[in-house]
Amino acid sequence: MRKLVILALFAFVFKASAQEQNRVITTAVPFLTIAADARSGGLGDMGVSTSIDAFSQQWNPAKFAFAERKMGIGLGYTPYLESIITDVSLLSGSFYNKINDRSAFAFSLRYFTLGEIELRQFAGDPGVIAKPNELAIDGSYALKLSDVFSMAIAGRYINSNLKLPENGDVDSKAASSFAVDIAGYFRSREIAYNSFDGRWKGGFNISNLGGKMQYDEGGQTNFLPTNLAIGGGFDFIFDQDNVLGLNLEFNKLLVPTPQDFTGDGVIDSADNDIYQQIGWLEGVFKSFGDAPDGISEELQEVTWALSAEYAYQNAFMFRTGYFHESEFKGARQFFTLGAGFKFKSVQIDLSYLFSTSKVKNPLENTLRFSLTFNLGAEYYND
Repeated sequence: MRKLVILALFAFVFKASAQEQNRVITTAVPFLTIAADARSGGLGDMGVSTSIDAFSQQWNPAKFAFAERKMGIGLGYTPYLESIITDVSLLSGSFYNKINDRSAFAFSLRYFTLGEIELRQFAGDPGVIAKPNELAIDGSYALKLSDVFSMAIAGRYINSNLKLPENGDVDSKAASSFAVDIAGYFRSREIAYNSFDGRWKGGFNISNLGGKMQYDEGGQTNFLPTNLAIGGGFDFIFDQDNVLGLNLEFNKLLVPTPQDFTGDGVIDSADNDIYQQIGWLEGVFKSFGDAPDGISEELQEVTWALSAEYAYQNAFMFRTGYFHESEFKGARQFFTLGAGFKFKSVQIDLSYLFSTSKVKNPLENTLRFSLTFNLGAEYYND
């Protein structure tokens, strides 16, 4: 499909809204923050404290230590901007393997393609086809530190190939970086209450800790979407056939806030030069207290999500969720619906998103799919 101006596309995809105060935090490779599987997509784009599945690598790799099958394979497909174009999408694949009852390793791949873009300087010129894309390759190791708590570390290689073949653009190159995740997961034993059993869950993940990305020699650098996710939940186990899981999750980008460093009343290139001098590790610590409006603005930079998942006989799942981001920090606000169907070792999931914000969501009116294969022997964690 022909697309004439790639920068306009990037602006639409990655900048949710144009704010008057212009203090929306933007980063390189924002595709890393997109839910790559339909189950999480149906739960309001969350996963740090939900139950284990083959796609836990993105959300919390520590969950793999509690996996109930020897191996799992997950494949996901998320069309992007489908109401405008048809060849932009996020593809994902993941694999985990239990080493023993207390440990596991996993690998995953996420590939974001912006399709084919036909470039020409003048209307009569022959078109030049470019295929910009981004990818992330992960590996992780998870270990139970007790019967109810596990931790994991993950490593990630990130490549962003957005170079376009233009005359004179000799310094442009694909940008790459390495990052790590540090995660933990708590899952209590099953507890008997008066009329039902229950299980508490909790988790955290500090993801994408790594160096900045640079696309041009000597040009500006871009922060990775380093993120802190914290969440908790509870499973209502009414009987062996009926389980209802509720979860609440909070996220904050550990990236400094763009601001008027020079005090001239506007955020301009001089302020960007100062912003560029902040190192990625320094930025992590600055991100907790650098917002110009103080704690009120820091709280605006925290997103939250609620979700519910009902499972019948572990064969049919119905999901819903809500995601909220401040209108001054991107304005992503939406409801999600999802369903899952499991037959023996195969599970199919799908999800749908309804935006409740004045800003159009790139995933609105889009059906996401994922496929999971649960293989090998069963593990019992209680």
